[in-house]
Amino acid sequence: MGSVVLSVDAELAWGFVDHDEPPSDRIESGREGWRTLGRLCERYEVPATWAVVAHLMEADCDGRHADHPIGPGWFARERGEWSDRPDLTRSPELVDSIRESPVDHDIGCHTYAHVELGAPGTTRAMAAAELERSRALLDEWGIEGRSFVYPRNNVGHVDLLSDYGFAVYRGRRPVERRSLPAKLRTVAVGDGRPPLVEPTVDDGGLVNLPASLFLYSFEGVALRAAKPLVGDPVVELVERGLDAAAESDGVLHLWLHPNNLVDDAAVERIETVLRAIDERRDAVPVETMADVAARRRPRRAQ
Repeated sequence: MGSVVLSVDAELAWGFVDHDEPPSDRIESGREGWRTLGRLCERYEVPATWAVVAHLMEADCDGRHADHPIGPGWFARERGEWSDRPDLTRSPELVDSIRESPVDHDIGCHTYAHVELGAPGTTRAMAAAELERSRALLDEWGIEGRSFVYPRNNVGHVDLLSDYGFAVYRGRRPVERRSLPAKLRTVAVGDGRPPLVEPTVDDGGLVNLPASLFLYSFEGVALRAAKPLVGDPVVELVERGLDAAAESDGVLHLWLHPNNLVDDAAVERIETVLRAIDERRDAVPVETMADVAARRRPRRAQ
């Protein structure tokens, strides 16, 4: 018997801090998407790993961050165009809503300010600063925070994670990205499904739990092309993945951002996914990333 894991990149506007033209719909949907996802997780009693950009836990901030080695440019929007919108960059009440939920969520980390740790320009000092600031806030809040999710799944400076108390991270999806026609064939023809993943552990005990499927990978033109053939292809893929997990020892690791919930169709998708998880929980247990790190005995990486 396998299991299913849902991880959430909880970032609000920080996910777009380095975009030349941040998408306004995604930025404005972040807070309500967070609340909606929290309510749906409670309705279907599905715990998730909420990997939070730690800056959202700040009670107050002037946006200067003079001692951060990434430099002041990274925080220019916080000081400038977003200076009158603290709801985009600081949201302790949203983090509290997850901590106080009746569902036993796992609160993890998505760096301090959404710096891509695997980007070529991210130095070891920058990565350490992101992790150190995140750990300080997690400790201040009394959150164990053992799970880590890399911004944009850009993995780097892995050896630092254990130094700051992290036990498990979401690794890269084990299969290559494919073209739109190939994706459609996967769903419409044959028995294509998202990969089930196996956690691995390094010599220091750090667990790599790769991603299986981004829940909003079919959007726009792709979704309109697929719906006449198979309905919502992502839901179809999730159901196939759950069925496969019921018959094996692999993990179906699903992920999304709250700001993906930009409209009714997006909300309908995640509700249908959570309902499918709930309906199959006897055959496919629901775990968090922290559960996998604590309870599984992954084979060691070769």
